[in-house]
Amino acid sequence: MEESMTQEKLGQESMEPENIEQESMEQKGMKEDASRQIEADDLAGLVREALVIPAGDLRSYSPLTLAFLGDAVYELIVRTMVVARHNASPNRLNRERSALSRASAQAQMIRDLSDRLTQEEAAIYRRGRNAHSVTKAKNATVADYRAATGFEALMGYLYLKGDIRRVIELVREGLAAQKEQRNLQHKETRREEQEEQGK
Repeated sequence: MEESMTQEKLGQESMEPENIEQESMEQKGMKEDASRQIEADDLAGLVREALVIPAGDLRSYSPLTLAFLGDAVYELIVRTMVVARHNASPNRLNRERSALSRASAQAQMIRDLSDRLTQEEAAIYRRGRNAHSVTKAKNATVADYRAATGFEALMGYLYLKGDIRRVIELVREGLAAQKEQRNLQHKETRREEQEEQGK
């Protein structure tokens, strides 16, 4: 009996360093994640501070100025997401980025998000959408181009406000809605093909 207790203690002792090592690795990972989150949350603040962007009423910015900045913010997030998915050739990465960044994709995203926007966000979006731009849509309808401009204005506004978490939340939700819609379209197409084959 004494021998079995000794074996149990030895078993516990040999397990403890592994558990401690695993715990410390998990804690280290959590600290790194938290550190990255603080840095990401503070990106807009760091940029404003470094470039001495005056703090003021963000609504005083032209909606096209907000869209100009929002285009870059959205682009940075999309490029980061594409690279995070896989390490691929620049050509493939650019094709994926382009598919997510074109006006029609942004327009669909804001349509999918419209019921999730706060009143303030919806007002900023409408200001951007209704702004008269001298630039014409190249590969998009006028409606999609204007909706995309509103979306970019919202991204720029939230970035200047320092609410990068909300920017990322909206982009994630919008991309998830688009993916769900593509899956439904794919299922519908397959169902129609199967019906055709059955005739």
